[in-house]
Amino acid sequence: MYEDLNKIYEKCLNCQKCRLGQTRNNIVFSDGVPNPKLMLIGEAPGFYEDKEGKPFVGKAGQLLDKIFASVGLTRKRDVYICNTVKCRPPENRNPEPAEKEACWEYLKAQSILGNVGGITKIRGKWYKGGDNVYGAKLMPIFHPSYLLRNDSRAKGSPKWLMWQDIQEIKREYEKLE
Repeated sequence: MYEDLNKIYEKCLNCQKCRLGQTRNNIVFSDGVPNPKLMLIGEAPGFYEDKEGKPFVGKAGQLLDKIFASVGLTRKRDVYICNTVKCRPPENRNPEPAEKEACWEYLKAQSILGNVGGITKIRGKWYKGGDNVYGAKLMPIFHPSYLLRNDSRAKGSPKWLMWQDIQEIKREYEKLE
């Protein structure tokens, strides 16, 4: 597993398959510990991620770390984190379909969940992963930056829903231990 990830990382370092390769400071490949138990996939790196070369390192990353800690998880011990695209889109815009397609081989090597719908409809539901995640179950969750923009903790709010999701993820994680 680690050898395969190292090979795909090396290939990604020199990638110029889309125009994002021309504007990046760093590729943002992954963080945490590669494991078949728990993986988080973000959409695209932001300013701080591009600067440091790691996913979820700004305010959203700090919130994510707090969310993990609330259920006794850490990215260094329990979670593997990556993005659908490995380079920051200019001005933090959403990645274009061609950019996602260009990074597909990298994401596929890390994990796989095809385009199954918008996050508000698919979050909190379990999906079966592909061959590269050892048949793992996958659950889409809200991006922490979305939670930062939606402060309410009322029942049904994004933060409330995220709390439900992270508790469910922890329950499933504990079954794997």
